[in-house]
Amino acid sequence: MNIIVTGASQGIGSEIVKILSRSKKNHVIAIARNEKQLQALVEECKKNSPEANVIPYAFDLTQFDFYPLVIQRIETYMPHCDILINNAGHLIQKSFRKIDQNSFDDVFNVNVKGLFFFTQAIVPMMGKGAHIVNIGSIGGMQGSKKFKGLSVYSASKGAVAVLTEALAEELMEDEIRVNCLALGGVETEMFKRAFPHAEAGYTPNQMAQYIVEFALNGWKHFNGKVLPVSLGTP
Repeated sequence: MNIIVTGASQGIGSEIVKILSRSKKNHVIAIARNEKQLQALVEECKKNSPEANVIPYAFDLTQFDFYPLVIQRIETYMPHCDILINNAGHLIQKSFRKIDQNSFDDVFNVNVKGLFFFTQAIVPMMGKGAHIVNIGSIGGMQGSKKFKGLSVYSASKGAVAVLTEALAEELMEDEIRVNCLALGGVETEMFKRAFPHAEAGYTPNQMAQYIVEFALNGWKHFNGKVLPVSLGTP
């Protein structure tokens, strides 16, 4: 399987790559901004599985003007993409009254605009049976409990949920499936910033195992769905 994972340098993303790299049948491109962390990830994958096939690609998904060059380079590593896991995310915890335009744009540029245009760029590499998995949040689901300081983050993940439904319709004729996993609390740096005194329901590895299984097999049963993955709130 040819698989692309964004936000791959730490947390859930790095665990996803580690799990996928255990199979020599998987060819993984790990994308994130931090080159040193990506290199360390590749070394760990190789240590655990000498035949691991992981290509690190340091890139900031908000550098939209460079997308054509990025796609050219990706195509040199893999001729097509079977699975795209849009895991990259950005969180700002700040009171609604104190959010400025730069903070708003920082969140939406990663969580929505980056996801939208990177997916748009990768879709031509995808064929029948391909699967796009967007990593959302319980906080982005209508009717879920919301928390102070997370208005922009929750709004961006709400946009991801609706975008998932729309993309599934857009790509239905191409037989490319699109789903969103709305995650609850996972013990990551992002979670600790948002909820410093709370306990998460999952470790990054536990959640990554679920995401990998869903990415590999969920397309058989779901399309255009926003599925909550949570043991509690947050």
